[in-house]
Amino acid sequence: MIEKLSVFLTGTDVYGHSPFSALAILAFAGKEGRWAVAGLLTVAFTVLARRLRGVTNSGALAGAFSCFVIYVSGGPAAFAALITVFALAWITTRLGYARKQKLGTAERREGRKASQVAANLGIATACAAASIISHERTIFLLATAAALSEAAADTVSSEVGQAFGEPPRLITSWRSVPAGTDGGVSLIGTTAGIAAAGIVSSVCLLGGLLPLPWLASSIGAAVLGMIADSFLGAGLERRGLVNNDLVNFLGTLTAAAAAYWLA
Repeated sequence: MIEKLSVFLTGTDVYGHSPFSALAILAFAGKEGRWAVAGLLTVAFTVLARRLRGVTNSGALAGAFSCFVIYVSGGPAAFAALITVFALAWITTRLGYARKQKLGTAERREGRKASQVAANLGIATACAAASIISHERTIFLLATAAALSEAAADTVSSEVGQAFGEPPRLITSWRSVPAGTDGGVSLIGTTAGIAAAGIVSSVCLLGGLLPLPWLASSIGAAVLGMIADSFLGAGLERRGLVNNDLVNFLGTLTAAAAAYWLA
């Protein structure tokens, strides 16, 4: 206790070792420290995402809630995965932006709004929260990783496909359709989506959120969710029965459910 107090007041331990950073001091403080770190990182991430125009004001608030819950439940590894999802989405959204504007499929320059953020992160946030109170913590963390990986896969596949892909094909009939058509897929977009799922899941593995035997389950569940998203887009969204936000939400739900089942 004396050593902890010395660290907090002076920035050095009782033996005069090197100063700790503010985050290290908070983390050293235990459970309360983790909540404080979660709060600090949430504020930093939210401000950065807004300044980069990755999200609107409402999107920033929705993202802040998800960020806080995901960090508190999964720690630095889960936060790193969330940052990776945001980075992949931000980068690929801006790839070929002029071409996407001509096609009429470009994302708004001010960023994604709250409903879009909730659609992509809602299931991951719910699974992360469940991991805190459930006896199946590791399985719900796997579901969190799969949902985050699917969110990245779906966004990257769509953005890369529209930026560089050949005219997509409707996943239900395989006939050629205009770029941006709901349920349209392309080889380059699908490949990019699988790669994105692998990147996010690998971040979870390297951070200790996933054990190595579950890496394939996380990636596979994410890819399954991405494919389900395309079928839902072709079968329901094109008919006006659901909107894109609900399709994205159901895609991440499929990934989380598949990961839970595989575990």
